[in-house]
Amino acid sequence: MERLQGKVVWITGASSGIGKALAVECAVQGAQVVLTARRQTELDNVRAELSNPDQHLAIAADISNESQVEAAYRQILEQKGRIDWLINNAGLSQRALIADTTMQTERAIMELDYFSQVFLTKTVLPTFMAHKTGRIVFVSSVAGLLGTQYRASYSAAKAAIHMWANSLRAEVAEQGIGVSVLFPGFVKTNVSINALDGAGKPQGYDNDATANGLEADDFARQSVQALLAGQEYIVIGGAKEKLGVLVSRLSPKMLYKMIRKTKVK
Repeated sequence: MERLQGKVVWITGASSGIGKALAVECAVQGAQVVLTARRQTELDNVRAELSNPDQHLAIAADISNESQVEAAYRQILEQKGRIDWLINNAGLSQRALIADTTMQTERAIMELDYFSQVFLTKTVLPTFMAHKTGRIVFVSSVAGLLGTQYRASYSAAKAAIHMWANSLRAEVAEQGIGVSVLFPGFVKTNVSINALDGAGKPQGYDNDATANGLEADDFARQSVQALLAGQEYIVIGGAKEKLGVLVSRLSPKMLYKMIRKTKVK
């Protein structure tokens, strides 16, 4: 089992939801956490809630802005000297049918959920390669394994980052770098409220599946435990999500029939 005591963990999308919960859990495990999201005030509030707040950093940045990502990276190295874990968590979901989704919305989701994470990882990768150690984590989604109604762009982006992570893992394994992908099912966060409709506006309300999902703190505990154990393919969710993933492996045809009959919005 790996340990996080004293290690530097950079988490994006850390101002709320899964990112905040992961930050809390990593801090409990003794990590020095670097929190990144767009709003400094919210990051400062999260930092104040962490164990030993003085050892953590809160750096506001929009991960879709490459210059801001590079500036944040330089600041971390200046103040911490290294990065041991990178957790690519920031993302954006969708709640719209394909026929109702504009190309601008399609591109916005792919930009944040795929291209931004690729750029951030490529920015940090030289540090990992120089030290020949570390772990890079991507928060994908069960939707990226299954593909469901109202989430076509989101599912595609989450599947893309999963496949990119697979290639990265194969390329860096011999250099002591671990690559893990988390696949959350429904977790109680604001993900549905913030999800984009077809016109690219936040949906503005929650969905039953998310509202009744796994607690974010529980998800974070399970995730960090699995990451410390060196797991690379980590599905965390309720019974229905886990069943869907299992069926996707055993019988894609059966899965497609199940999805068509499921009300998922």
